[in-house]
Amino acid sequence: MKVQYGYLEDFIVELRSSGRYAFSLGEVRNKFEQSNEAIKKALQRLKAKGEIALVRNEFYVIVTPEYRSKGVPPPSLFVADLMKFLNREYYVALLNAAAYYGAAHQQPQSFSIITTKPSLRDIIKDNLKINFIVKKDWSEVDITKRKVDTGYINVSSPELTALDLVYYYEQSGGLNRVATVLEELSEIINIDKLIETVSRYSSVTTVQRLGFLFDEILGLKDLSGPLKDYLNSVNHFPVLLRPQKEKVDMITGNDWKVVQNIDIQVD
Repeated sequence: MKVQYGYLEDFIVELRSSGRYAFSLGEVRNKFEQSNEAIKKALQRLKAKGEIALVRNEFYVIVTPEYRSKGVPPPSLFVADLMKFLNREYYVALLNAAAYYGAAHQQPQSFSIITTKPSLRDIIKDNLKINFIVKKDWSEVDITKRKVDTGYINVSSPELTALDLVYYYEQSGGLNRVATVLEELSEIINIDKLIETVSRYSSVTTVQRLGFLFDEILGLKDLSGPLKDYLNSVNHFPVLLRPQKEKVDMITGNDWKVVQNIDIQVD
């Protein structure tokens, strides 16, 4: 049985009282015994007043007064609802994940979410940029639950975050920024968990690059040593630190078999 509300505002107040910042058009239709046209006009009115914002087709976020100047609340407050709406597995990744561990260095300009296929269009609006990165799969063991004001969200562990930062270095602001964040992130990386995560990670070249950065750039021997032992147990071949199309001499001169074809500057 549908519940009749006098005003759409009442529905939004109820959502906020239950700790939510988002809702779908389908939810509104289920709550209101009104025509689609009437609901559409009511939503447009609230959108025009800046009280809600359309983030994805048929998915809205509630813009409370403290976020009115930005136009939207932080993605962390609605990402769980958004991914449930999209019916996708996900985790918050890269610089945004690092930020939850105090290793962002700088405030990320976008919000990175790793999810499953098929690809999703990025969300780009005035003060909101959500990047969706597709990955075939991952282990739930490498995902942590982080508390936010609206409940819990999925975030990559420090160990998975380190690997993803290297693998998706372009989406992470380049290798200089990656190295800087890795230095801060290294303080909370558990080496035993790192080796376990590495054994599940699909890209051996990423492990080589991560080990090289820890060892040759950051001097973190306590982290690089066990990674070197791991690599000695699997097949691995010479690789460029930064992938490029132009051919270069693949003589590495280091145990990681990594050709340093870019100078790394750590802030």
